[in-house]
Amino acid sequence: MSLINIVMAQINPLVGDIRGNTDAVISYVQEAQQQYQADVVIFPELTLSGYPPEDLLLRDSMQTRIEAVLDRLANETFSAVVILGYPRTTDGVRYNMVGVLTEGQWVAEYAKQKLPNFQVFDEERYFSAGDSACVFDLKGIPTALSICEDIWHEEPVLKAKAAGAKLLININASPFHYQKHAQRLKLLSLRAQQGDMPIVYVNQVGGQDELVFDGGSFAVNANGDRQVQAPWYQEGLFLVQCASSPQVEIQASPLAHDLDALGVIYQALVLGLRDYVNKNHFRRVVLGLSGGIDSALTLAIAVDALGADRVQAVMMPFLYTSQLSRDDAAAQAKHLGVEYDSIAIEPMYNAFMTSLETQFAGLPVDLTEQNLQARCRGVLLMAISNKTGALVLTTGNKSELAVGYSTLYGDMAGGFDALKDVPKTLVFKLAQYCNRFGQEVIPQSVIDRPPSAELAPDQKDEDNLPAYDVLDQILALYIDGDQSADAIVAEGFERETVARVIRLVDINEYKRRQAPVGVRISEKGFGRDRRYPITNGWKQGS
Repeated sequence: MSLINIVMAQINPLVGDIRGNTDAVISYVQEAQQQYQADVVIFPELTLSGYPPEDLLLRDSMQTRIEAVLDRLANETFSAVVILGYPRTTDGVRYNMVGVLTEGQWVAEYAKQKLPNFQVFDEERYFSAGDSACVFDLKGIPTALSICEDIWHEEPVLKAKAAGAKLLININASPFHYQKHAQRLKLLSLRAQQGDMPIVYVNQVGGQDELVFDGGSFAVNANGDRQVQAPWYQEGLFLVQCASSPQVEIQASPLAHDLDALGVIYQALVLGLRDYVNKNHFRRVVLGLSGGIDSALTLAIAVDALGADRVQAVMMPFLYTSQLSRDDAAAQAKHLGVEYDSIAIEPMYNAFMTSLETQFAGLPVDLTEQNLQARCRGVLLMAISNKTGALVLTTGNKSELAVGYSTLYGDMAGGFDALKDVPKTLVFKLAQYCNRFGQEVIPQSVIDRPPSAELAPDQKDEDNLPAYDVLDQILALYIDGDQSADAIVAEGFERETVARVIRLVDINEYKRRQAPVGVRISEKGFGRDRRYPITNGWKQGS
């Protein structure tokens, strides 16, 4: 039985770095040939430009650069067949393409047929859709090509089958959200059976602004059984051996270990933070460590992403900061080995209040004074950032961002928010996950005590908000599910609470529009997913 060595190149391209991405392709092909005697090396969707390239595609020089590197690749002396994705303009029409390079010739090319235009995707802005299958001879196997969204539809697979394909290669830039991999496995199993052919699914890995690509490339046989599974969140080359006779069949190999539900999310946060920092050339990060659970989890993620030597934590106590918060922050910083400083904000707060005496005269104390504390902290962190070049990490979670329980130009001041799409109830679970090996990465007292912004005496979050387990359920129904107030009430929630939460979500769109970018882990994150007008007259009802 002859075997074809197919290598899945699960790589981490950089958007816009066409030359660097091409260098990586060449290096990986050479490594695959040497390590696996590769007959075929398959790369992800839009490898050469990176994904998503967005309006870089509209630059006149994009096509010139792509054509130059396609010629460069053709001049390489590869023994393996190379399959990779790139944007290409033909007769004035731009397509999302995958091409096949054999012995210095681009022998086949396929244009993506199904262009996603929902959630984080807007490919119809940039590309035109192809309309036909592409089948080429791969070491004697009639092999079809498809790109990402194509596999979510029946039609491209059936077209490939009708064109005589016996193997399907599907290249992807498929972003992560929780439960996404299970969806992919179920889908690929169905498509393989519909097409009566094995499918090799190659996904990219890495962070790109708010998106995280989790890798997890795999291959299934014609009966839909998974035979090969690459790791998640790991760049590398992964071998698929395919028998070509008497029928096309993927050979079974040990499957990469599946991560548990919390591990999948935690690693997405780590990778998203790491790549944002590294790809944007920040040497270090700095964050305010309050002694609360959000900043504690952010610190743990930052250390896992970058190493303790690249992380600075700053406690900025005020009159209302408890001794327990001070002690917990210091203990966690020491345990994780990060640079730690404590800077009291009372002097600057008092200076602001003195300067504002005339403007505040005769007016009652209200949230202004609390927000001023947060803004003092924001000024300090941004000053440190300006002086040292460290990126400021904000620490707000999705629940707070949804209802505006945060201070614009205060705790929202910064460049990246790892928890932006993490509801508060999930923050608690992830904090416990950090301590799963018995070490208190996050002090248990931080996890156990009621959350508080500590901007006023004896303040608790739930003095101002519904209980987080209630709040997060309502938010999931309203934000992720786009359900109406009446529909949410029908789920068993009090109408007054639902109306209050929805109002807070709606009136705080202006704040979210000014929030830093952060990792997307759900199907409806704040950012590319959810685009609501700030100024509008829509009234939420039935």
